[in-house]
Amino acid sequence: MSKSWLKSKHDSFVRDVLRDFCQIASALENHFSEYDATGSVSFHFFDDMLGRQNSKGLLWRLKDTSHLLFRNEDRTSFAVFGEYLDWALGYIFHECIKLKEDAYQQMNYKPRFKQLQQVVGLTPEEQHIGSELYAVIRQTSESIEREVRRIRFIIFHCKRLFILYLPLHHDNPLLARFLYAQTDLVHGVFKGYAEELIHAIYTEGTHRMYTLAAQSLEDGGWIDEAATARKFL
Repeated sequence: MSKSWLKSKHDSFVRDVLRDFCQIASALENHFSEYDATGSVSFHFFDDMLGRQNSKGLLWRLKDTSHLLFRNEDRTSFAVFGEYLDWALGYIFHECIKLKEDAYQQMNYKPRFKQLQQVVGLTPEEQHIGSELYAVIRQTSESIEREVRRIRFIIFHCKRLFILYLPLHHDNPLLARFLYAQTDLVHGVFKGYAEELIHAIYTEGTHRMYTLAAQSLEDGGWIDEAATARKFL
């Protein structure tokens, strides 16, 4: 990929990384809330989120966009935060791969082993070997617990990193438009840190966000929507 193309897409990459992170963090937390209640995770949930090489899911696309953004930025005092974010988002991707595999085992192998253990007439040796093998399957639940805990930990620190990194892009109209248009999503993910995020980016005041958002909407031909954004000025 040429440097000129990467530079032309830079503002889009910044917006896309934050947008996709918010969507993924929201979906993961909702799913993990179900896990807290049931003790199981869904193979199909992670399969959809990850996708595959020829049909990438949202999380895979986020990882790729993250690499394009953070590994091609100019060196600045904020660069280390971008490096941390790139690592953290990639870490979430790979932990979700593990969760997908663990969910598959729980969905397919665990019921089969339970069924085998209930077969009448097993010899003591068959019962003993089966019990030892089933103990390994039970460990999958422990792995899932650790993976969920790690992902939650990384997501929390991603929020802090975005607050530290995004001030570098305070003049990005696409970022401002996203923050303006998707305020419910952003607040739902960042929760008590949402206002800190906005104020960290727009140190001059939120009027700067609304101005840039209106500019982006006008550039896209959304004149009425731009006028609505300007009402907040």
